[in-house]
Amino acid sequence: MNNWPEGWSDDNRGSGYGHGSASAQPESARVMRQVRRGPAAPPGAGQAAPPYGVPSQPSYDGAGRDGHGGYDSGYNTGQVYGSPPGGGGSGGTGMREPRPAPDWRRRIKWTAITVVTVLVVTTVGTYFWADSKLNRDVDLSKVIDRPEAGKGTNYLIVGSDSREGMTDEEKKNLHTGSAEGKRTDSMMILHTGDNGSTLISLPRDSNVTIPNFQGSESGKLREGLGANKLNAAYSIDGPTLLVRTVEYNTGLHIDHYVEIGFAGFANIVDAVGGVEMEIPKGGIKDSKSGADLKEGKQTLNGEEALAFVRTRYALAGSDLDRTKNQQKFLSALANQVATPGTVLNPFKLYPTMGAGLDSLVVDKDMSLFDLADMFWAMKGVSGGDGKSMNIPLAGSTANGNLQWDMTKVKTLVGQLKNDEKVTVSGN
Repeated sequence: MNNWPEGWSDDNRGSGYGHGSASAQPESARVMRQVRRGPAAPPGAGQAAPPYGVPSQPSYDGAGRDGHGGYDSGYNTGQVYGSPPGGGGSGGTGMREPRPAPDWRRRIKWTAITVVTVLVVTTVGTYFWADSKLNRDVDLSKVIDRPEAGKGTNYLIVGSDSREGMTDEEKKNLHTGSAEGKRTDSMMILHTGDNGSTLISLPRDSNVTIPNFQGSESGKLREGLGANKLNAAYSIDGPTLLVRTVEYNTGLHIDHYVEIGFAGFANIVDAVGGVEMEIPKGGIKDSKSGADLKEGKQTLNGEEALAFVRTRYALAGSDLDRTKNQQKFLSALANQVATPGTVLNPFKLYPTMGAGLDSLVVDKDMSLFDLADMFWAMKGVSGGDGKSMNIPLAGSTANGNLQWDMTKVKTLVGQLKNDEKVTVSGN
């Protein structure tokens, strides 16, 4: 039986099949006939199917390329096998589309909006928090017969010996004793205006007249006490009588009142990390205030600072030298509080504000902006943009009280009222 396909036999393979070539030359290369695939016949066109069901194969031209310009219909294009043509990538190449470039303008815009929003919310929140901590307990509307207000702003700054809220251990550490009530340990007038700031100390032993006044609690008019020490006014009826007495004896209108006690003063100093001061030659040692400070520049903590400003008996000039030390220290403290290291550091700013605002007693009309103005003015005094002085004195009375030089005081007050440069010198 013949196993060759139909129409094929050993006899029709050709005469040379299996017999070699008789020629001495090798047989020339045969050219493979190019096979081209014709267009697909429409269904039912009657085109004969390939023999034995063999599917039609792709045709190739002389360049070895198919009709799409590629030998392997996509092999060299990088297309992943199994990917549908034209799918899964840009341009049908199978590659992912490149990420769009980031919109930096939009990112910067929204970052700026977020930062500004956070700053506004933080600032507003801090303002209301700080404003709520101010103790606005002094009502200056109860002060009677007040002089007319001049130009600029006048603050009466009072350091009291109040021990309110202090434990027995704190009283011992700060050498405050345990006296009941409170008295003024220091008094200063701070004037702020267009011609710089002026800080004027009023010695507590100043001989002044305590005039008629309206009781802060009863609201009733009371008779004056005549000649007396300045700090007696505070002991008798507190801040309002002290303001009334200062205004009566100077003729200067007091716009705001600020008071701080022993504990609050020490806490503020500790909150800012101490205050650097130059201790005079020979140092200061005072058993009553607890001061034990060596000469030279050093940083005082709260306890040391309080002892320094209270020292009286270790100084040759007694109360006058003490008021000068108080001025120097308060100016240095204000300068420390207003530094970027405190203002821009929340770990210092908030403890400082908390310690200070909790311990301050101010008048009902005092705002945080007024308080900030006061601190900046005091910083200016320490920086040389202002002037610090004691009120001019003419000597002392028979009982040892300090007598003001009223001629110079009148000139000084006139310059402050008109917000002029102060030319008067004090003791």
